Amino acid sequence: MLAARNTIIASFLILCSVPSLAFGSPLLPPDEVEGLRYVGKTLGKRDWNFSADPCSGQFGWVSQNGGVPEFRNNVTCNCTFLNATVCHVTHIILNSQSLPGTLPSQLFKLPYLEVLDLAWNYLSGEIPPEWGSTKLLELVLLGNRLTGSIPDGIGNITTLRTLNLEINNLSGRLPSTLGNLLNLEKLLLGSNNFTGRLPTSLGMLTSLITFRINDNNFEEQIPSFIQNWKNIERIRIQGSGLSGPIPSEIGLLTKLTDLRISDLNGASSPFPPLKNLTNISYLVLRSCNIIGVLPEFLAGMTTTLKLLDLSFNRISGQIPTWFRSLQKADNIFLTGNLLNGSVPDWMLFSGKSIDLSYNKFKPPSTDCQSRNTNLFASSASDNNSNIVSCLADHTCPKKVYSLHINCGGKEEVINGTKFDWDEDTGKVFVSSNTNWAFSNTGIFLDDSRIKDTRISVNYLETNSSKLPMVDSKLYETARISPMTLTYYVYCMGNGNYTISLHFAEITITNDQTFNSLGRRIFDIYVQGRLVLKDFNIVDAAGGAGKPVTKKISIPVTSNTIDIRFYWAGKGTFSILYGGVYGPLISAISLEPDFDPPSEGRSALPVGAILGIVAAIVLGIVSVLGILWWRCCLGWKSTLHHDLKGLDLQTGSFTLRQIKAATNNFDDSNKIGEGGFGPVYKGFLLDGTMIAVKQLSPKSRQGMHEFVNEIGMISALHHPNLVKLYGCCIEGNQLLLVYEYMENNCLARAMFGPEDTQLRLDWPTRQKICIGIAKGLAYLHEESRLKIVHRDIKATNVLLDKNLDPKISDFGLAKLEEEGETHISTQVAGTFGYIAPEYATRGHLSDKADVYSFGIVALEIVSGRSNTSHRSKDDCFYLLDWALELKEKDSLIELVDPRLGSNFNHRVAMAMINIALHCTNVSPSERPAMSSVVSMLEGKVAVKELVSHPNDTRTEMSAMWTLLLQQSQKQTDNEKQTEVICMDMPSNNSSINYSQTASQRT
Repeated sequence: MLAARNTIIASFLILCSVPSLAFGSPLLPPDEVEGLRYVGKTLGKRDWNFSADPCSGQFGWVSQNGGVPEFRNNVTCNCTFLNATVCHVTHIILNSQSLPGTLPSQLFKLPYLEVLDLAWNYLSGEIPPEWGSTKLLELVLLGNRLTGSIPDGIGNITTLRTLNLEINNLSGRLPSTLGNLLNLEKLLLGSNNFTGRLPTSLGMLTSLITFRINDNNFEEQIPSFIQNWKNIERIRIQGSGLSGPIPSEIGLLTKLTDLRISDLNGASSPFPPLKNLTNISYLVLRSCNIIGVLPEFLAGMTTTLKLLDLSFNRISGQIPTWFRSLQKADNIFLTGNLLNGSVPDWMLFSGKSIDLSYNKFKPPSTDCQSRNTNLFASSASDNNSNIVSCLADHTCPKKVYSLHINCGGKEEVINGTKFDWDEDTGKVFVSSNTNWAFSNTGIFLDDSRIKDTRISVNYLETNSSKLPMVDSKLYETARISPMTLTYYVYCMGNGNYTISLHFAEITITNDQTFNSLGRRIFDIYVQGRLVLKDFNIVDAAGGAGKPVTKKISIPVTSNTIDIRFYWAGKGTFSILYGGVYGPLISAISLEPDFDPPSEGRSALPVGAILGIVAAIVLGIVSVLGILWWRCCLGWKSTLHHDLKGLDLQTGSFTLRQIKAATNNFDDSNKIGEGGFGPVYKGFLLDGTMIAVKQLSPKSRQGMHEFVNEIGMISALHHPNLVKLYGCCIEGNQLLLVYEYMENNCLARAMFGPEDTQLRLDWPTRQKICIGIAKGLAYLHEESRLKIVHRDIKATNVLLDKNLDPKISDFGLAKLEEEGETHISTQVAGTFGYIAPEYATRGHLSDKADVYSFGIVALEIVSGRSNTSHRSKDDCFYLLDWALELKEKDSLIELVDPRLGSNFNHRVAMAMINIALHCTNVSPSERPAMSSVVSMLEGKVAVKELVSHPNDTRTEMSAMWTLLLQQSQKQTDNEKQTEVICMDMPSNNSSINYSQTASQRT
């Protein structure tokens, strides 16, 4: 009775306070008015006028223009209930208002709500699981700061037709309950941090029209269940983390008009059969590892295809004659393939935007800047020239030793240094007045300001406001690219250089509005080598509008430098103005690491030169004769044959230099014993401290391993890998020269003799763990050579003076065959760190390194050695103890007691759970190292580890039984290594477990 009376009073008060409701207008129920108040307060919407009727369409409840692009402010009601006497709120659309609140959990207060569109705001927090009880038709949360995972309850909103969660910070696996949304037409999940496999239940979404999962960290292959989406029209899988090949079933989706797939992991594969996609307008299959010739079924798309992008694959053969039939294709991108033959004349004069750069065509009859066709580096280089074909006429009157470019801007003089003008708006720039050129590929296909694909793109960005920074003129302009931008420098003097790449984000804002939510992410290659992956200017600079410079050391051996910026499908694609993303560069500087020769330096007389040459030839003949007499020539020839063809990116040292540095290999400088021989520390004449790995003359059976180590390490450059300075091959001496690690190795720092241990606080341990993960991610996924280390352990993690970790010892590394794992009859690794499938079956993949990393991560957290730990329950291995603690819900006991309470409880638990994920008995369940990095850095949530599979200990027990006879020898080696753990790669604690192939099958 009292409740009824209160309801009547509340209704009366609302009627009195809203004049339009008091005189016969349809009534919005009081609980919905209160619901609107609650929603507005939670979202941070402070300008709703509750003195007016929310359903009036006036007084601020509906606004058409807020002075911001895409601004919408709309509360809509349906007032047809009970003979038009009652209204209910059906639509809330609040776009581009930078609302600062969180999502309201109690949407049940608006039971008739059908559309909730909160795109382009500044909302934070998680998606409320309570929303599962609503009857929404459209849920749009695009462009906010939301975190957490998608609640299972979202799958209960079976009325949903649109689910748009793009451009947030959501993470975790997609819930299988999404398969319940049988009416769903749009599923848009791009630009988040989702992980794991796509749930098979998504195959039930047969009403789907649009599907986007770009810019995520999914795993496994593109699923074949997409063949069920018979109504699908648009698919975007760019930078998703998924692997190829593209399933053939995609050719059954005959309603497709827009298919964009790019940057797939995995092995090479032929073109998917797409001959039935006769309605396709936009076809992007970029960097998908496609091999073969251009398929003739493309000719069946002549009446519909507007854009074709097959860049960065391995497409070979000539341009077929039928290719000319693609009459409506205004943009054709074939850059970065193996196409050969002659460039057809129609391509040169068609008026279309065509990119043939970086192929193997015959040299064209026209220059690089011919009309709309990009021919930069389109033909195979002459063997006698290192300059790309279209620059063949550009002579080099003299060598150049420095370069400065104000990218996208006019000529500037900064601190006495002149930066070249770079304001050309074309796709290719070549000038006889400079020793550099650029090539720009792509179109901003999602730019909402471009309605016609034939419109030319301006590749320049300008900041209209003054930037508060030193040398601001360098950062007021920038050159951008929709796909790939290459700066090519020629006529350079050979030697070692430092490249300085200057960046500042001038399109994304630095405020608390939706304009600040953009993420520009791209990769950077120098001399064809990936040097920065997933580079984010804002993250690196600490905010938008702030400068950041990345310095990269490179050797120049062919008088040319190639700097490429590449968009790999990562980052947001609709901030600002719906589609200006991709690489951005403000300025480039290039300086030598040596003293360039002075101009006008007199040359030696011809007679003197001839005398020197004769002396050199005589010396070589004498040495060869001596070697032959000593029966060493055959061995040396074999060695040089092995070394021939290796693109060594290091220096070389003489034996005299090495002897001087190590005091003739004095025992006092000996710091360890590697698998090939001793390791010494030394000092070069310039004071540089080095570590020298000496290959024992008795170890000639290891020649191929030695050569392999030189070849691989010289091509690998990463902050978390030990740097190889060079090598020495002289007489019977075979030496590698590395950077010196001041703080020895991780094993000695954590659990070596007490006088060698370091006090590693929690932030340092966290930094070390992340650094190791980044180094492995580089080896597995980012380097040109995909490498499995095979012997990750604490003794192979070295620490520099800042306690930054560097992975060492690639003597046991194995090149990973593309797209394959290995069945090895010679298992190499360390007892206690080897993955079960590798130790017992010889099955080798990068997931074996992931397992070993998990063990090392447990050691870092606990401060205990895996192979020497004994708990009170007498568990021999640290992992075994961790699994027991997991069962007891006591994982926190793993943390090193020496830390006391000085550690982050949440981060420690996350690190332990990541380690247990990495040591899963099933390789397919272990995360990729790039995912591990994201989890360790807090960019991706760590899913709760329910338990290891029941057979975890069974398989581990089998492995340990199989290798038990080796354990005592291994333990002895480990004890020795703890004492002499060196500042260099070590094989001391490694054991080869040999089995015949028949024993494994």
